[in-house]
Amino acid sequence: MEIGPDLHLTYCTNIHAGNGLERVAASVQRYGRALKAALCADAPFGIGLRLSGAESRKAAEPHGLDGLRRVLDQEGLYVFTLNGFPYGPFHDRPIKDDVHRPDWRDPERVAYTRRLARILAEILPPGMEGGISTSPLSYKPWLGVLDRATWTAFLGHLVQVVLSLAEIRERRDTCIHLDIEPEPDGLLETSSELVAFYDDWLLPLGCRMLGEQLGEGAASAEALLREHVRVCLDTCHVAVAFESVPDVLERYRRSGIRVGKIQISSAIKANLAEERGAVEAALAPFVEPVYLHQVVQRNLDGSLAAYRDLDQALPHLHDGQAAEWRIHFHVPIFQGRYGPLHSTQDAIGDTLGLLHTIPDTAHLEIETYTWGVLPSRLQLPLAASIQREFEWVLAALDAREAQKGSFGPGHRR
Repeated sequence: MEIGPDLHLTYCTNIHAGNGLERVAASVQRYGRALKAALCADAPFGIGLRLSGAESRKAAEPHGLDGLRRVLDQEGLYVFTLNGFPYGPFHDRPIKDDVHRPDWRDPERVAYTRRLARILAEILPPGMEGGISTSPLSYKPWLGVLDRATWTAFLGHLVQVVLSLAEIRERRDTCIHLDIEPEPDGLLETSSELVAFYDDWLLPLGCRMLGEQLGEGAASAEALLREHVRVCLDTCHVAVAFESVPDVLERYRRSGIRVGKIQISSAIKANLAEERGAVEAALAPFVEPVYLHQVVQRNLDGSLAAYRDLDQALPHLHDGQAAEWRIHFHVPIFQGRYGPLHSTQDAIGDTLGLLHTIPDTAHLEIETYTWGVLPSRLQLPLAASIQREFEWVLAALDAREAQKGSFGPGHRR
């Protein structure tokens, strides 16, 4: 849904279980129809679409998009962003680090992303910019010391996608950008690591590769890379890394990195100055076998320690040096507290309050995808849960505008 001039809010359909393009279209119809009626009955409602590798192949076939197109047209829905991070099935089986497969060393990651770009170009409304979020290149524990050959492999594959995006821009006058998403334990885990990749590898070596492919100079190649390779800022991931949203945005601004998409999400926060037995009991139900839930620990001296999953971290909960834990678990954004546990909802507030400072960002996507693995006491009917997430974001935006007094109703940018 459009919530301001060139500013669109959606949610990611990765929360809907079920594999196959027909089931994707059915979920879009069922939930899109209900949410549109509740939130913007008289205006189009935007969808953040997630297609697996298999679904993208089916959609790329002749007439493969016909069913989805019919649903979008009939229900007054539109797609402006795709989640191209998870490749395989995303529900009902252990995923853990497999969420990073195939990584950006694998030609299938390139083929998948190119398919997504072609699909998005087919269904993107005229004149609207599109985005595809993607993995932070790889999963850090899979890699040792990275040599030039490994970075070159990553860059060569990214350049292939940029060439496809540039071709779409030339042929259709449609801008689609690839939005790299820093992730706990991803190869690019923090904003500093993403900036270092951009400055040390993507621009110097990527420009040369792209320029050679296009037969153009470095300036033209750099302009294309900056246009088509952006960042997906996930507020949960920023908080888990103990990064400050204002600092992250300033770091990207200084490096000329554009924020292509903001994913609105919350992590779990545990203040270990509180009674640790109660914290331990509250965290136990969040241990589950499907997704990774990395834990970052801030010590009393300000240093950080990390654990690859919550079950590995819990035995260290009573570490006397530990002051606070941040847990990568996309909990509902509308809830700020879970007994002795808190959420990182304040990072979302900081981000929404700074939207006016990041004018290139047109895409906001709510990404609470853990509904099915939440402790049972926190589970609600899915349609009502998604609607509540939207209502919380819209109320937070309205409250910030009221404080500024500079925007009228329906103009949140």
